[in-house]
Parts: sequence; C-alpha cells; structure tokens
Amino acid sequence: MLTIVHGKIKTMADVVYEDGFLQIENGKITAIGSMAECPLGKSENNDIQVINAKGNLVMPGIIEAHCHMGITEEKKGMEGDDCNESVDPITPYLRAIDAINPMDAAFDDALRAGITSAMIGPGSSNVVGGQFAFIKTHGRCIDNMIVKAPAAMKIAFGENPKVNFSGKDVSPATRMAIAAMLRQELFDAKQYYDKRKNDNCPVDFRYECWVPVFEGKIPLKAHVHRADDILTAIRIAREYNLSMTLDHCSEGHLIAEEIKESGFPAILGPDMASRNKIEVQNMAFKTAGILSQAGVQVAVTTDHPVSMIQFLPICAGLAVKSGLSEDEGFRAITINAAKICGVDDRVGSLEIGKDGDVVIFDGNPMEVFTKALCTIIEGKVVYTDENAKLL
Repeated sequence: MLTIVHGKIKTMADVVYEDGFLQIENGKITAIGSMAECPLGKSENNDIQVINAKGNLVMPGIIEAHCHMGITEEKKGMEGDDCNESVDPITPYLRAIDAINPMDAAFDDALRAGITSAMIGPGSSNVVGGQFAFIKTHGRCIDNMIVKAPAAMKIAFGENPKVNFSGKDVSPATRMAIAAMLRQELFDAKQYYDKRKNDNCPVDFRYECWVPVFEGKIPLKAHVHRADDILTAIRIAREYNLSMTLDHCSEGHLIAEEIKESGFPAILGPDMASRNKIEVQNMAFKTAGILSQAGVQVAVTTDHPVSMIQFLPICAGLAVKSGLSEDEGFRAITINAAKICGVDDRVGSLEIGKDGDVVIFDGNPMEVFTKALCTIIEGKVVYTDENAKLL
C-alpha cells in the first residue's frame, strides 16, 4: 500500500484538497480526502509506504493524447523509425504495439515530466495508417504496458499523404483521391462488418481491424491541419456514422462553430514546432482557447518527436498564455485527454477505483521552472527527483 499525505491534491474531478491524502493499493486508488479523514495518520506499519508531499501539488499523471514515442525512436535514424509504412496508402491492419520500443529514451523523459500514459501510433504518410495503442510510459514489455489496444484507427488528410505518394504514379495525388480512397476503404469494411455481423462470415484479416471502429468501440484518429481537410474528415465520418478525433486541427480556430456542431473533440498541436509546411501556416497556441470557448473538448499534444514529449505541460501552459483557461489547461493534459482517448474509466483523474497514476510537482507543471518531484504509476514510484526529500 502507498499513501501520500499532506499534499495539495488536485483531483481533476472538481475537488481540490488543500491538505489531503491519497491511498493506493494493488495499483488502484482506494481512498482520498482531507488529512482530517486520513485513516493512516502516522502509522509505522512496515507494509505501508508513506510519501509526505509537504504541501506540494499532487495531481493525476499527465497524458499525451497523440504521439509517436518509441515508434520514431530518438538517436537511431532509419533503423529506429517504424512510423510510416509508406509503400501502400491503405494499411489499417498495422498495429502500433508491434513497433513501440519501450527502450526509447523518450520514455524516461516522459516519466521525468510526470507523463504517465500516452496514445501512440503510426504516422500520417498513408490515407489509413493503422491502429493506435494507449499505454503506460513505464515498463520493458509493451504487452504489460497496454491500457487499450487498439485504441483508435489512424487516417490522414492533406499534405502528408499527397507528398508521400507524389511521383510514384499511384494515388493519392490530390485531396479528392485521399477522400475517395478512404470512402472506398470504409465502404468495403462496412460491407465486411455487416456480413460478419449478420451472416457469421469467415474472419478476414484485411478487414477485421475495422470491426471495433464500426462497433463504436474506438474512433477514427484523423490527421487534419487545414480547415478544408477538417471539414472533409467530418463529412466522411458523418457519412458512415463513426466517432472521430480531430488531431492537430491547426486551423480549427477558423471554423470553431462547425467543429462544435460536429461534436468531435480536438487534439491540438504540435504548436511548439516550426511552420515548415504550407498547411500549418496558421498554426497557433490560441486555437485551444478559441475552440474550448466555443464548447469543443480539447487536449494538447507534442506529436513527439515533432516537439519533445517532456514539453507537453509547457505546451499546455503556452495555450493558457494564449487564451485557454488555466483549469482547461490542466484538463487538456489529464481528464480531457483521457476522455478523448476513451480511457477515462482508468486514468485522467484521482478517484476511487481508478489507476494509481499520480505526480507530485513543486509548482504548476505548466510553468517552465516546475519540477516533477515524484512520478507514480499504478502505485509504484517510477521516478523521483534526486533533490526531492519526500520518502
């Protein structure tokens, strides 16, 4: 059992305990409240690990809602880059879990920044890229780190698929082709789904990966930057009555009302990166605040390694600086991210029954000088700052 005492506990469930405690047993939160209610007190029981937060901020582990950590590895060049199967524009059957390397140095950077879980998957070179996975950021065996897999189906619009297949004498060469190819794939997959559901037809590996999408268990994860690409993604998702997240959404502020009306959430970023492509010329940190004020549920992403995973809380802070409320800044990297990724039953807030993923910060994590003093995943301390004196 792990008990954190004397922390300023920000639960992200609309409750803050100025002097609170948190108890974790068998990986799950079993008790939370003010110190006046703490059942532990000053127990010296040897089977209870006690961390004195000493008034520092205690909050849920930070969540990265879209990245390529461990698939595009740092320091390893082509040998460590498994992000895009760029020889075929339609590859829905690819699985992120077969390419994520937990030995990537970015995982350690994530823990040091208080990031305890991440949505990881293929890149955007293909019209359909494959299946994302939501995993914890600590471990050596990916199978033991999985929270949800598959967790989303990657699709991509605009510049990246066009550029990747340009000059290869194959589609797509235009936005029209990207949309048409995606519609054809969804049409064929829906026919397979209907037959399988109604006629008990044999399993076909090529289309079986689409079943959780049509069952509504996982969303399409749409790489979209430009306003017209965002609207095309919305149009196609509506045609097939599918759920979807709008990832990057760089021009979302230009069509905020249309996005609100669609009901789809937005994962914004990487706004810390350069505007090195035509379709990101209007990219800005202000987008998060504009969409949030319009009533869109928003999360913030680094899109690691486009910008570095450890700067995720700083990206949220820059969004706050540009108009997002501070409370929504916290939500954008915790409970909103969890809800958008479909894992809020386990992570994103500190509530009884949820995973014991907790971080102790010496200040607001959205401020550049703040340090993660202690990172905890499922009740196990996985990182402690060398200068922290909490144990």
